[in-house]
Amino acid sequence: MDRLKKSHFAFLGLPERFEVDERALQQVYLRVQAAVHPDRHAQSGATEHRIAMQLATLANEAYRTLLDPGRRAAYLCELHGVAVNAETHTAMAPAFLMQQMAWREALEEARAHRDRDALADLGRVLCDDRARLLEELAAAIDRDADFERAADAVRRWMFIDKFGSEVAAAEEGMSA
Repeated sequence: MDRLKKSHFAFLGLPERFEVDERALQQVYLRVQAAVHPDRHAQSGATEHRIAMQLATLANEAYRTLLDPGRRAAYLCELHGVAVNAETHTAMAPAFLMQQMAWREALEEARAHRDRDALADLGRVLCDDRARLLEELAAAIDRDADFERAADAVRRWMFIDKFGSEVAAAEEGMSA
């Protein structure tokens, strides 16, 4: 039962860092999942089977959380006592707010003109910003242990991730 109280990193036996080797994460997840999968415990008693189900659920949640950079960063912030609170903490730097407005205008203009090239350009810009944010998150968390700065970067990541989905949907809509 003690395994249920560990952090996702400890549960999977990984170092508590933002930068994660995704291949190693997948390998350890598959190993843990194979060991705790409820089917392996089908002949066990009800208690053992229930615990196996809880461990398998925790393995799935740990894997999904640690695989996604935004979720992983938010999780690390919360482990260190800094809640991201994206729903209520909406204050952003003026430069980021201006960038958001420019991106929204570019998206609306590209939609209005059915301009696939403009959407592709916007997608590339978002990809570049994601790469910069990944570097910022790695530095804030792994190097500086500055979880307040990391939480701010997570909120920006969440916006960019959501906006990226809108751009992808617009591209898809033009293909249909």
